[in-house]
Amino acid sequence: MTDDRPAEEVPATPKIDTTVPHSARIWNYWLGGKDHYPVDRAAGDRYREIYPGIVDTARAGRYFMARTVRHLAAEAGVRQFLDVGTGLPAVDNTHEIAQRIAPESRIVYVDNDPLVLAHARALLSSRPEGACDYVDADMRHPEDILKAASRTIDLAQPVALLMMGVLGHISDYGEARSVVRCLLDALPAGSYLALADSVRAGDAHIAAAESYAETGAVPYQLRSPEEISGFFAGLDLLPPGVVPVPEWRPDPAPFPPMDVDTLGGVGRKPGVP
Repeated sequence: MTDDRPAEEVPATPKIDTTVPHSARIWNYWLGGKDHYPVDRAAGDRYREIYPGIVDTARAGRYFMARTVRHLAAEAGVRQFLDVGTGLPAVDNTHEIAQRIAPESRIVYVDNDPLVLAHARALLSSRPEGACDYVDADMRHPEDILKAASRTIDLAQPVALLMMGVLGHISDYGEARSVVRCLLDALPAGSYLALADSVRAGDAHIAAAESYAETGAVPYQLRSPEEISGFFAGLDLLPPGVVPVPEWRPDPAPFPPMDVDTLGGVGRKPGVP
């Protein structure tokens, strides 16, 4: 897919700052990717030294995303996905999973990291039957996201809104709730919210998050289980509810789920589509 907007409407690629760590690049480092810089590796290693479980947490979150997209496409029949805070490309991105099941699926990725923007071409490798787009926007401005997303997806038809490990970048809980509500309010009945976020649990995890904030990167707010559940207010939660992400409909495996401090769930907007 190509961007056929007039040149004056296509924003210039921002300069990538390699002097300050960035969460998308650090997450990519923890996942074993290659899109990071020395400053990101240093911050990631410092976090891991304090809280070694962060690598398992990153991987568990990625597997949770894959299972939710697979369920929504295969079982719930969703054909439109709005992935907010998508981060850098990795194995099995949202559009790859959804279009493997339903090639006609339409996906919009949203992020505001310059390196993610630089990789947009890889993200936009849609199957010809479907479509992908990338929106360079801050999730604190949901109206901008919805306006841009409407170029690719039909907001009058059900949409799966994905918010995986991103809402902690909004420190104020009320503002984070407002962002989720604004996005959901614009989507019709039969739409879904798939969300995962970190729990403020354990001295090591809390200390690691506080240390991370001292690096100059945007701090990440750890929240209580009740706060994470609150993002699903007004939605019908799919079983098993809001649970540690490895426990959400796990794939068959010969070993027990890993123990991580991240909760996730999927909720459906009630009513008939």
